[in-house]
Amino acid sequence: MSRIGIFYGSSSGVTGKVAEKLAELLGEERCDLYNMEEDFVDFDDMLKYDHLLFGCSTWGSGEVQNDWRDPLLELDNEKPDFSGKTIALFGAGDYVSHGEQFVSALGVLYDKFKARGAALVGSFPTDGYTYEYSFAVRDGKFVGLPFDKINEVDKTDERLERWIAVLQEEFLPA
Repeated sequence: MSRIGIFYGSSSGVTGKVAEKLAELLGEERCDLYNMEEDFVDFDDMLKYDHLLFGCSTWGSGEVQNDWRDPLLELDNEKPDFSGKTIALFGAGDYVSHGEQFVSALGVLYDKFKARGAALVGSFPTDGYTYEYSFAVRDGKFVGLPFDKINEVDKTDERLERWIAVLQEEFLPA
């Protein structure tokens, strides 16, 4: 069974808790968790996996969470090849305070890793979300799973379960 690398940045712990929940739902025995601040060394950490989950919250006017900033600059400079890698994205946003850039950091990750050759899967319907704009919407769907643990905490578990069903079809290794 192929292992899954789950890489996440989490300033307030929200994205980290969702990463842990995803590992639990996918099977902890097949998942390795990496906190981008504490565990990430270089892209070799990621490239040893064929299947990756990246978690990132959105800050300010659509920026990625701090732990992702330097790695994304390194990604642009080093240009590692992610061909043959399958990536699914998840991230936190706050549609009340930042509805004008709701989970836009996922769109940044999507573009960066797609440009490096990765196959990105796990899009999620925009139905049921309230927001003004999101850079993470492509072809009418979010590029990954958005969650709002501030305003819609009651919807997170159901959305996670729905997303796992999507990943079962598009992502999960045998």
